[in-house]
Amino acid sequence: MFTNSQLKQILIKSEIITAQDFEKNAKEAKENKKNLENLLVEKKIISPLVLYENAASLYKIPFIDLKNQTIRKDVLFTIPEPIATTHNIISFDVNEKEIKIAALNPEDIEIFEFIKKKTGLEPKIHLTTPENIKETLKQYHKSLKAEFDYLDGKKSPSGDKNNLKKLAEDLPVVRIVDTLLEYSVIESASDIHIEPEEKNVLVRYRIDGILRNVMVLPKTVQSGIVARIKILANLKVDEHRLPQDGRFKIKTDEYRVAFRVSILPTFDGEKIVLRLLNEKAQVLSLEQLGLQTAPLAKVKNGISKPHGIILVTGPTGSGKTTTLYTILNILNTPQVNISTIEDPIEYRMAHVNQSQVNAKIGYTFANGLRSFLRQDPDIIMVGEIRDQETAEIAVHAAMTGHLVLSTIHTN
Repeated sequence: MFTNSQLKQILIKSEIITAQDFEKNAKEAKENKKNLENLLVEKKIISPLVLYENAASLYKIPFIDLKNQTIRKDVLFTIPEPIATTHNIISFDVNEKEIKIAALNPEDIEIFEFIKKKTGLEPKIHLTTPENIKETLKQYHKSLKAEFDYLDGKKSPSGDKNNLKKLAEDLPVVRIVDTLLEYSVIESASDIHIEPEEKNVLVRYRIDGILRNVMVLPKTVQSGIVARIKILANLKVDEHRLPQDGRFKIKTDEYRVAFRVSILPTFDGEKIVLRLLNEKAQVLSLEQLGLQTAPLAKVKNGISKPHGIILVTGPTGSGKTTTLYTILNILNTPQVNISTIEDPIEYRMAHVNQSQVNAKIGYTFANGLRSFLRQDPDIIMVGEIRDQETAEIAVHAAMTGHLVLSTIHTN
C-alpha cells in the first residue's frame, strides 16, 4: 500500500486524476476512516494493476505480474516467510549475482539491505500488486505444509533422549527455529513467546512493550521446537515436568545476540519464553529515544545534577533498560566512578563497573547496592527496584551525595 503522499505523486504525475479530485477523495477517505488506495479502487477510479504499473514507471523500476507463476521452493525461501509477510516482498528469481524481489514498497531500503547482507546477492526490485503478493504468499504455506506433514507422518517421539535430539536436528524444525530467532532480531523484539495450545503452537513477539502475534504453527512441530531450543540452551531435552532456565548466543556479521531461555510446563505442553539481549546494539541518544523539547530539557537537567534519583518506569519491553544505558553513556566520563548492579547485564559498557545479581548465593540488588556505597561511587545504576529494602538503600544513597538511576516496573 502506498502512503497518501506517494499516491498523490503517482496519480497526478501520471495524469490519472487531478489535484482537486485527489484532495476531494483524500478528504472522503479520512472522514470515513478508509484507506485512500482502497477507496480509489472501490470507486473504480483506478485499478491496482494500472496504479502499480504507473508507479513502476514513475520510480523507474520494472513491474512484475506474478499471477500464475510458480516459484521454485529454494528461491522462495531465500526470504523467510515471516519477513515476506510483514514487508510484502517475494523472492521470485535468483542468479549468481542478484536476487529478484517483487515488492509493494520500493523504498523499504532497510529490509533490502538486510537481504543483501544475508544472501550476498544484489537485490533487483520489481513492483507488483497487493493481490500478486497475497496469492504468492500461499506458496509458502504449501511448502511449509509439506514439511509439517513430513513431521506429522513421523511417530511421536518418546521421552528417550536420543529420539528427542534426532527430532531437534530435523531440517524443518531447524528452519522454523532459525527463522523465528532471526526475524525477532530484525523486528527488534525484546521477547519471543512460544505458547502451546490445544491444537496449535502460537508464536508471539514483544515489540515496544506489546505482544504481537507472528505465526501459528501446527501442533506436530511442538516437540521438535522445544527439543531444538533445549539443545541450543544446553538444557535437559528429556525433562518435561520441571521448569528450566538457560541461555545461548547467536553471532553473525550483522549482530551478536544472547537469548535467555525460560521453559515452563503447562497443561498443553512446555511454554518457552526467550529474552533477547543484543550485545552489539548501539547506544542511542535521548533524541533517538523520542524525547523532544520540554521532556528532553527536563531529563538533561535531571542527569546534570551531582546527586538525586532518576527512575524510569514502564511495562516489560518498553525500553526502560535502554533508557538507563543511554543516560549512563552520556554520564560516562573519566571524571566519575560508575557502578551498576543488573539482572542480567544486558550491554557491556567500557569504564563502567558492572555487577550481576546472583540469587543462588544471596547476591541481591539490595546487597549489591549496599556494597557499592563502600566503593566511592559517583553514579549508581540499579537494574530494578523490586522491594522495600532496595528502595530504602537507593533513596539513602541519593540523599548522601550519589546520583542513582533505576527502574520500576509499571503497566
